[in-house]
Amino acid sequence: MGASPSKTAAPAGTRAIRVVLCDDHAVVRRGIRDTLAESDDIQITGEAGSYPELRDVLRSAACDVLVLDLNLPGRSGLEALASLKDSHAEVRALVVSMYPEDQYAIRCLRAGAFGYLNKAGDPAALLAAVRTVAAGKKYLTPEVAQLLADNVSAPESEAKHAALSEREHQTLIKIAQGAKLSDIAEQLMLSPKTVSVYRARVLEKLGVGSNAELTAYAIHNKLI
Repeated sequence: MGASPSKTAAPAGTRAIRVVLCDDHAVVRRGIRDTLAESDDIQITGEAGSYPELRDVLRSAACDVLVLDLNLPGRSGLEALASLKDSHAEVRALVVSMYPEDQYAIRCLRAGAFGYLNKAGDPAALLAAVRTVAAGKKYLTPEVAQLLADNVSAPESEAKHAALSEREHQTLIKIAQGAKLSDIAEQLMLSPKTVSVYRARVLEKLGVGSNAELTAYAIHNKLI
C-alpha cells in the first residue's frame, strides 16, 4: 500500500479495532499489517491465506473488521463474503483488491462488503477505511461513489454480465485477459472440464460465439 503514515494513538479508554487479514500472498499481508500497526487503535488478531484458513482463524480470533482479498485459491473473496453473511454476520468485511473499482466494487458491496479499496491506494485511505467500517459505516472512495451514482441512472441489471454467477464472471475476466482454460482451471482450483462449462455458459448468456467476441464485450463494458 506504499509508505506508512505516521503512528497515531487510540483515545484513552477505548478498545482497539480487532482486524483479521485474508490474502493469499504473505508479502501483501505483511505490507497491510505493517501499515495498520502504525496505529495504536488497530490490533491484528489473525491472518489467513485462503478461505479454509480464514474459517479456522475466525473460530478463535476476535474480529471487528476483516480485510479481504478477492483473488483467493479455491474460493473467491466474493464467495467468502456470501458465506460469512451466514456464519459470521457480525464481521464487517473491507475488500482490498488488485482489481480496479469499476470491475468489482459494486459486486462486492452487493455481496455484503462494507467497503472496497485498490491495493495501490494511499495507506492513509486504508486506515480511514478500517476505522469507518469498524464504526458500522460503509467506506466509499470517490471512484466507488461515482460508480454507485452511475448505477442508479443505468442499473447493472440492464447489462448482460449482471446475470453471470461469480465463477462465470471470473472466467469471463480471465479469458478476456488472455488466460488459457488450463491456466484458469489451475488458478481457480477447478478441473478444465468445469472451466469449459463456465465458458460455454458465459458465451450463451452474453450472446457471443468466440473468445474474441467475449474479449470485445469485456472491453466495451470496461470489465478489463
